[in-house]
Amino acid sequence: MLKYDTVSWRRAFALVSQDRPLLSGTIRENITYGCVRQVSKEELEKAARQAGIWDLISALPDGFDTRVEAKGENFSGGQRQGIAIARAIMRNPDYLLLDEATSNLDAQSEKQVSEALASLMKGRTTVMIAHSFSAILYADHIIVLKDGYVEAMGTPDEVSEKSQVFRSFVQSQCLGQEV
Repeated sequence: MLKYDTVSWRRAFALVSQDRPLLSGTIRENITYGCVRQVSKEELEKAARQAGIWDLISALPDGFDTRVEAKGENFSGGQRQGIAIARAIMRNPDYLLLDEATSNLDAQSEKQVSEALASLMKGRTTVMIAHSFSAILYADHIIVLKDGYVEAMGTPDEVSEKSQVFRSFVQSQCLGQEV
């Protein structure tokens, strides 16, 4: 029987989800949650910039020491998501799980964060759940699910050839319609 060190296994993963609640505490504590080392101010700022939340944090009177209410209720959905993305950037995990990670962001923030996530995805296994074409632009491999079953899988080009569902999805996204 294989044995895993649970603590090491959990450290290998970072999750950014659509509805990722924040922890009560400070922005600093939320971004560094799960880090097993001291984090410098420069590292915090770099993660915040990459996640597209530096302007928010620098405008707050207490900056990184701003208090976060329960579940982050004093921040918008996009701001909470940005903090969760900064946490994933700070953790530098082996495995990255993205569940609608940019869904609460405006177009400009989404572009910036998508670029940061693309950089973060390099050299690690990433599982991304997305209903937005822009979110999957950096995917090497796509799996299309239809009615709970795998309808097609492969590179974006392969899936485009195999799947009418995927072609319709891409067409509707390119026309600016929601799926």
